[in-house]
Amino acid sequence: MWQKKGCWILLGFNLLIFCIALISSGGIRGLKRDWSQVFLEVGEMLGEKPKVALTFDDGPHPVYTEEILDGLKEKGVKATFFVIGKSVEEQKEMIKRMEEEGHLIGNHTYDHVNLGQLGKKEVCLQIDKTNKAVSDITGQEMVYMRPPFGEWNKNNDCLVDMIPVLWSVDTKDWLYQSPSYSMKQVREHVKDGSIILMHDYYKTSVEAAMEIVDYLLEEGYEFVTVDEIVLD
Repeated sequence: MWQKKGCWILLGFNLLIFCIALISSGGIRGLKRDWSQVFLEVGEMLGEKPKVALTFDDGPHPVYTEEILDGLKEKGVKATFFVIGKSVEEQKEMIKRMEEEGHLIGNHTYDHVNLGQLGKKEVCLQIDKTNKAVSDITGQEMVYMRPPFGEWNKNNDCLVDMIPVLWSVDTKDWLYQSPSYSMKQVREHVKDGSIILMHDYYKTSVEAAMEIVDYLLEEGYEFVTVDEIVLD
């Protein structure tokens, strides 16, 4: 009870500062307070942390996916991996590890193809083969899907039972292969409920992912799998 009262006192105090700054400066340009940080502080006092989902496409890679899994385990963070079916069949132990360590595994087609350019039969083949490849290993049915290039046709019968997951923060790690650029994208665009797009297919992405995790943990974020955000 007293904790909640304290939150409202803090919020009221910051609103008072806002009004004083606005009046004394003659406008919004004089405002110095970071208001997104204010609401994060209030949420933390209420015991509610902002949530973010870290996602990886195009794996599993025989080297870099394992390095990412090692880093996430060390930091106690869960992520979502949208996997390529043909790579799954080559990295069965990696898929088992993802499942055992509490990560969510999603479908990213069998050959990383643009579903918008395929006929219905070909789309079904891409989806079903990947679903089967993963479920044969984990014993779990796949529900979540990230279509390559963001191309999604909800009218296809094979996609009716799949939940599409896109993204809200694109690190462009595959394009620039620069940890500093990826971090910049996160710093500028992340917020409560963000879904961060990365790829577990580049050495630089491993470094970037660990830096992003450290930064967001320090900022008070909680890492969740995408189902906790999509279904929230």
